[in-house]
Amino acid sequence: MFSALQKFVLGTGSALSLGVLALSMPANAQDTAPQTPTTDLITPEMISEIRDMMSAPIVVAAVRDTNETRKGLTQAEIDEMDLTWREERDSSGAQPYIASALASPLSTYLLRRQAASKGLYNEIFVMDMHGLNVGQSSVTSDFWQGDEAKFLKTVPKGAGTVFIDDVEYNEEFGIWIAQVNITLDENGEVIGSSTVEVNLTELERRMEMGL
Repeated sequence: MFSALQKFVLGTGSALSLGVLALSMPANAQDTAPQTPTTDLITPEMISEIRDMMSAPIVVAAVRDTNETRKGLTQAEIDEMDLTWREERDSSGAQPYIASALASPLSTYLLRRQAASKGLYNEIFVMDMHGLNVGQSSVTSDFWQGDEAKFLKTVPKGAGTVFIDDVEYNEEFGIWIAQVNITLDENGEVIGSSTVEVNLTELERRMEMGL
């Protein structure tokens, strides 16, 4: 989904683990979503493109540096960072923590890659070895992802892991989405992970049109 910041800026062999397809359609969504895309739409070629995007020097350098900076963080400190993020997210006042994160070079890179996808990528974010955000294309719901499947089913599994999460229906925008989660690797070693939320409705449209 496009935030105000996004609107301002706009101007591979892998171990593939598919999530169970829990297709839950809201009652009032049946008229707007007659077809239910599946994760079968996400091809190995698309995953390879995502991995190439996440292999950019700006991604690797930012994650590597953040791992060093955040080395030794306690769970209490991680929870405090996450709490600050969520409080600012829900606040109508100043958001210095979030503003700083979105202004980073990595976040700018991810936002531009999302914009360049022309609606195919709904959201992109990168995590360090704690599961904390390093960069994001928009304001994520939380700052710490370390207790979620996107992190737990990638980083602990080793280099080259891909986990495609459940298909979900976004009622607000009338689209089907799925998150493609991959490890970020450097010289065969996992240094973090990333999540790309794919607009399956748009992906299916492009495939039907042969794009």
